[in-house]
Amino acid sequence: MAKVKIACDSSAGLTDEEIQKYNITIIPLSVMIDDTVYVERETITNEQFPAMMKAAKALPKTSQPPIGKFVEAFDRLGADGSEVLCVTMMASISGTVHAAEQAAQMTKTKVTVVDCQSTDRGMAFQILAAAKLIEAGGTVEEAVAKMATVRDHSKLYLAIDNLDNLVAGGRISKFAGTLSSLLNIKLMLEVYDGQIHIAMKGRGIKAIHKEWDKILAQMKAKQVKAIGISHVQADREVARLKEQLQSLFPEIPVVVRETVPIIATHTGMGACCLLYYTED
Repeated sequence: MAKVKIACDSSAGLTDEEIQKYNITIIPLSVMIDDTVYVERETITNEQFPAMMKAAKALPKTSQPPIGKFVEAFDRLGADGSEVLCVTMMASISGTVHAAEQAAQMTKTKVTVVDCQSTDRGMAFQILAAAKLIEAGGTVEEAVAKMATVRDHSKLYLAIDNLDNLVAGGRISKFAGTLSSLLNIKLMLEVYDGQIHIAMKGRGIKAIHKEWDKILAQMKAKQVKAIGISHVQADREVARLKEQLQSLFPEIPVVVRETVPIIATHTGMGACCLLYYTED
């Protein structure tokens, strides 16, 4: 049976230890800050990016990996006869999956491309489940099925502290952004079915805290398997949320990360994201 190797784009919220343990190949996205291009995980870190974004003259521009990067990785990974499972972030926020699909047609390696319909730590949950299954001798088909199960039992909630980047990136109109700033409007977004949905909008941080409390109450009724918090310099909100989560689920480690530049560019400073998946 051919060996199976996993590749994914750099938006996956994997730790360095996880990448090393399962020998996962990362295909990086890039971000341009004031005419200089930085490559995720190579020439810029998640921790460096927020300050650079803050100091930039204009909103950074993000780019998916070139098709050639995927082809190169697939050729290398398949040189020993292995097949490749390539996992990408959801198509609604990036064309990365399409680049991977085109590359899969151009390589001699047998490649299966999966749009995980999520990103960040939610993407990592699926990749890790697939990696464990493959390590135990499972096939690509079994790994893809396992990923779908994890995806269908995962939640991603994202609190947006200010709308500046969403306005600058053309995601919402300037008029709506100005109005929201004046009214101190905060958003809670939820990702499901591969799309971003507004779960709540309210005035001030108390509205966000009230929504987090509702979300945590729903979690209490579930058999939670894994939890992650990703953020963009939202240390105070992260500390509050993590303390509550550890009180509710003392046996589950909470993986806290500064999110990747590609995501931080769109969410803006102060964004805080809770990601988890359950048995049921």
